[in-house]
Amino acid sequence: MKFNQYSVMLSILLMCSGLSAFAQSWPQRPIKVIAPYPPGGPSDIVIRTVADKVQAALKQPLVIENIPGAGGNIGSAAAARAMPDGYTWLITTDTVLTVNPHVYKTMGFKLDDLKPVSMLTSFSQTLVCNPALGVKTLNELIAKSKTQSLSYASGGAGVPGHLSMELLLNMTGMQMVHIPYKGPAPAAQDVLANQVPCGLLAGPTVLPHIRSGKLVALAVSGQARSPSLPEIPTIAEAGVKGYDADFSLVMWAPKQVPDELVQKFRQALMDGLRSPETAERLKATDQVVIGSTSEETAVRIAKDFAKWGAVTKKIGLSLE
Repeated sequence: MKFNQYSVMLSILLMCSGLSAFAQSWPQRPIKVIAPYPPGGPSDIVIRTVADKVQAALKQPLVIENIPGAGGNIGSAAAARAMPDGYTWLITTDTVLTVNPHVYKTMGFKLDDLKPVSMLTSFSQTLVCNPALGVKTLNELIAKSKTQSLSYASGGAGVPGHLSMELLLNMTGMQMVHIPYKGPAPAAQDVLANQVPCGLLAGPTVLPHIRSGKLVALAVSGQARSPSLPEIPTIAEAGVKGYDADFSLVMWAPKQVPDELVQKFRQALMDGLRSPETAERLKATDQVVIGSTSEETAVRIAKDFAKWGAVTKKIGLSLE
């Protein structure tokens, strides 16, 4: 009995020693980060902005692979199935883990197939319309939506823009038809072309078009005004009391990735994100750096999982 206990303890010590040595030598080849949306969205912007600094810190290339589809589920499932060796990571909006489980009948992976690394940044959605619609305020859009048939674009079924807009419609009695796209960038292009009159889309995607006057910004979805559009009111300030829809970008790892690798990768990300140059660049794209720990991220995800579960149930959102 004592021999068996000694053998088990020795095996555990040897395994831990091996993992520690592996963590110290990692990485030894390029690191892949999956972004489960098309290029041009918030997750893509953030990881590409910080990539150079992460590569310099880890002395290996950072390869960003866009795998869009199903509200982020397809790319997220690919990351969840990856070898837990620290060479595949996932950057996505928090909604993949806080909203999708409530609205998709199947996602291709389970919640506990992924572990949080850090909540990198926070951002809100911006309600924009083509100037041809002739509205300049949220109240004008509400009034117009009740007298004529209107539609709105989002980056896909169940993504932040869709959920935020459905919450707005529910709270105001507005009637607008949802037109989903495979990401906020193609959705913004059709609003620019006036194929769809309005959209509730990621701030970084529509910000250049607002500044050029090609889109009219009516309001932002979060609790606070956008740092890059301080003159634009929040939806709550514009008259919809109690409205709040903040979102964040989260880095994830396959569940079995050793904690030592998670912390090493997180530190490289944090050092890059918190550099004055990167923070200013992200602020200009409507992103506020957070940089939470893995534990803090897990607590926030659990809280938002409950919040958005109640919202999706209230508006009856269900997707295949």
